[in-house]
Amino acid sequence: MPVFESDTAAEQRFNVNLSILFTELPLLERPAAAAAAGFTAVELWWPWVDSPTPEQSELDALKKAIEDAGVQLTGLNFYAGQLPGPDRGALSVPGEESEKFRANIDVVADFAASLGCKALNALYGNRVEGVDPAEQDALALENLVLAARAADRIGAILLIETLNKPESPLYPLVSAPAGVGVVDKVNEATGLGNAKFLMDLYHLSMNGEDLPAVIEQYAAKTGHVQIADNPGRGAPGTGALPLEELLGRLQKAGYEGWVGLEYKPGDRPSAEAFGWLPVEHRAGR
Repeated sequence: MPVFESDTAAEQRFNVNLSILFTELPLLERPAAAAAAGFTAVELWWPWVDSPTPEQSELDALKKAIEDAGVQLTGLNFYAGQLPGPDRGALSVPGEESEKFRANIDVVADFAASLGCKALNALYGNRVEGVDPAEQDALALENLVLAARAADRIGAILLIETLNKPESPLYPLVSAPAGVGVVDKVNEATGLGNAKFLMDLYHLSMNGEDLPAVIEQYAAKTGHVQIADNPGRGAPGTGALPLEELLGRLQKAGYEGWVGLEYKPGDRPSAEAFGWLPVEHRAGR
């Protein structure tokens, strides 16, 4: 029985994160698998975890796979180090990691532009032992300004994401106010206004935040939403989060953007992990 059956579901724009769903398939087969499941839009973490600057042939192959599948790329992460795992990011990590992030900025922007993608996500980066947090924050702002300008060059927004402390204990942005605070600093520094909050309801719930209050306070500054149920980070209906109600609140608060499905399929093929959502509600409106 589908969990999302109401008008709320019908009025959402859902996309599938191909870095956590359909990972049983090779990368280049995932866009077509999402399309076969009824979705018209996808998003991705940076697919090449070891390389911020992959060969052009690899970029071209992924672009072709997305285009051939007939799906829209709606979100793409900048290089963030080793994902999945304890999300660590790169842009606030002094030395080689932040250098990799900078080398990746225009690669991501140009690839996104080639597919009409309008949202680029930058993971902040973990705290590093022996480094002054203020030094990391200054480096982060410097790199986020560069990323925001690259996003603006292609008509895109820059997303700043809050994670959760239990799973990413060294990540400093583990509350909605912390994430939005960085958004505000970037916009103030650039004057562009294109930095937005990535509201991940799973991460926020893991932090014990009042989700209705977060939605009421920050919906206007939100550029993208991601969902998974809690506990377990599974599909809606596998945990206790009232996700349909929360998305309805977002809708009433004026949010009209994409909702990324960023959950684990469990012990089954990803194609079987969408029973909560009727097929007729999967295509972006």
